[in-house]
Amino acid sequence: MTMSYAEFQQQSRRLELLRALKEAAQYRANALLLKSFCDAVGHAVSTDRLQADLAWLAEQSLVTLEQHDATTVATLTTRGLDVANGSAHAPGVARPQPGG
Repeated sequence: MTMSYAEFQQQSRRLELLRALKEAAQYRANALLLKSFCDAVGHAVSTDRLQADLAWLAEQSLVTLEQHDATTVATLTTRGLDVANGSAHAPGVARPQPGG
């Protein structure tokens, strides 16, 4: 099965979001910080696209989301941590490369 570039990019971006939360204090970060992280690692993304990715990750039980006024805060779940580490696989999220 051939994956389009857009699908490859989407799956990679979702993995990077999980990895960012893995490194965050208390496994939590707000959407603005996650957007800045995505931009820094080569995934320039709109706020709408980021919100859609976070909602998708929440639907897959990889993160939980909370609204604080106009700010979304994402928290990594145990399953999300397993996917970020490569010890579990979630269709729609890239698998991490060995050693990285």
